[in-house]
Amino acid sequence: MSGNPAVVMRLVASAYSVAEKAGAIVRKVLHSGDLGIVEKTGANDLQTLADRLAQKSICASLSRRFPKVTIIGEEDLPCEEVQEDMIENGQAEEILQKSCPKEYEALKEEELVVWVDPLDGTKEYTEGLLDNVTVLIGIAYGGRAIAGVINQPFYNYQLGSGAALGRTMWGVLGLGAFGFQLQEVPADKRIVTTTRSHSNKTVTDCVNAMEPHNVIRVGGAGNKIIQLIEGKASAYVFASPGCKKWDTCGPEAILHAVGGKLTDMFGNPYHYNADVKHMNSAGVLATLRNHDYYVSRVPQSVLQALRSD
Repeated sequence: MSGNPAVVMRLVASAYSVAEKAGAIVRKVLHSGDLGIVEKTGANDLQTLADRLAQKSICASLSRRFPKVTIIGEEDLPCEEVQEDMIENGQAEEILQKSCPKEYEALKEEELVVWVDPLDGTKEYTEGLLDNVTVLIGIAYGGRAIAGVINQPFYNYQLGSGAALGRTMWGVLGLGAFGFQLQEVPADKRIVTTTRSHSNKTVTDCVNAMEPHNVIRVGGAGNKIIQLIEGKASAYVFASPGCKKWDTCGPEAILHAVGGKLTDMFGNPYHYNADVKHMNSAGVLATLRNHDYYVSRVPQSVLQALRSD
């Protein structure tokens, strides 16, 4: 690309490289054998040394290059100096070469909000379910998720030491999504992906109401969106509070970039302004196609339960 790429494309290019560094940190902590686990609110809400170090690296790296961008990370960490070896200065050249969608060309740093989940699927990480683990960076403008990066630190880990470990996918609304092969579940199949560790009666009732041919229970919001775009599931159904904005911003942008949709269980979009509440309290419903069908199947009892939460 001639001249200076638009701010949003430079931010995505940085987020790509930063997510790869975070993925390397996540792998390094695992291989050290000391995960440094603490419970945040209970046994299903854990934080590890990898969560802490990856977030420090991501936030410090992005804020150094883009000081006016608002960055919101999952982990509540003290403000402290970050060592230089934690800073990632690289930018993905293939992203810098892409043309920025017209509507985002003139965006300024201070108009952008970045949502960071340094390690999505922490519980699965501690249990060795490594294909569930992702690093998520979402970029929002005007409350809308417009770009995202998902790094899978352990992609290919089951193939043994000879396989290239990890991969990174990214997307920008109006440009497309890259780093994976888009696939769809056949139109006559309904395969629902949902939580493996945060289920309850409301979640189960809603999943059953979809009349799925199969249900896949896995960890991590990022991982569930990957299930959709790689043709393993046709809907991600989580009829419960619990998911946060940093879980959905990046994955939503990638899903939307390939024509999919992510809403709450009422069919309403989530907003990603800097001042919104962090909890996605009305649940998450995401699809690649036929979103209205799944919204129409949500039972009134489920909607009532979410309203009263």
